[in-house]
Amino acid sequence: MSDLATFVRDKLGHQPDDLTLFERALTHSSFGRANYERLEFLGDRVLGLVMAEWLSEMFPGEQEGLLSHRFTNLVSRAQCALVARDLGLIDHLRLGKQAWDDGASNSDNILGDAAEALIGALYVEGGVEAARSFIRRSWAPFVDSQSSAPRHPKSLLHEWAEGHGRKPPAYKVIERTGPPHSPRFTVRASVKGFGEADGEGSSKQEAETAAATALLEQLT
Repeated sequence: MSDLATFVRDKLGHQPDDLTLFERALTHSSFGRANYERLEFLGDRVLGLVMAEWLSEMFPGEQEGLLSHRFTNLVSRAQCALVARDLGLIDHLRLGKQAWDDGASNSDNILGDAAEALIGALYVEGGVEAARSFIRRSWAPFVDSQSSAPRHPKSLLHEWAEGHGRKPPAYKVIERTGPPHSPRFTVRASVKGFGEADGEGSSKQEAETAAATALLEQLT
């Protein structure tokens, strides 16, 4: 049995019929035209469906707004990348040489996309039950650790500014570095009259969250 077949069987809990499907789920566009993008598109929607179903079951008395906070945290690119690292997915990624040299194998964007693409591959070959089984097993430690719904740093900063009679926080991209397949953004968050802080991330959203977190630490 190949290393990839063993990985799919042991880590995804599925005996693959078409191994090329899972190869494609682990192939970045820098490697070839047959890449994970379509499978990632599908897997993202399957993850959302399974997670919404799961959270509704686990927290039957919780209001929609709090469920949304949990959902957003658990299906985020950073969370998907964390699951990918736990699986050892990095060892099976197929990247072009330049992407490897640029450190793309450790990019949250690429790891998160590949994790979602694997969910898409599971759905194609094993249906929703195969995808659901993998998601519930792999995300269980993170769902179980949420004793209360997480609050997003940007929401908290917005509420802080509002509570102090200020306009909503402003976010500005001040730097973009790195190659197209592995960008890095630096964003500055500011609340007029109170201060500003910078944050970095592999997407503008991730950098905005980091900047909001840094500014909250200054203000509170």
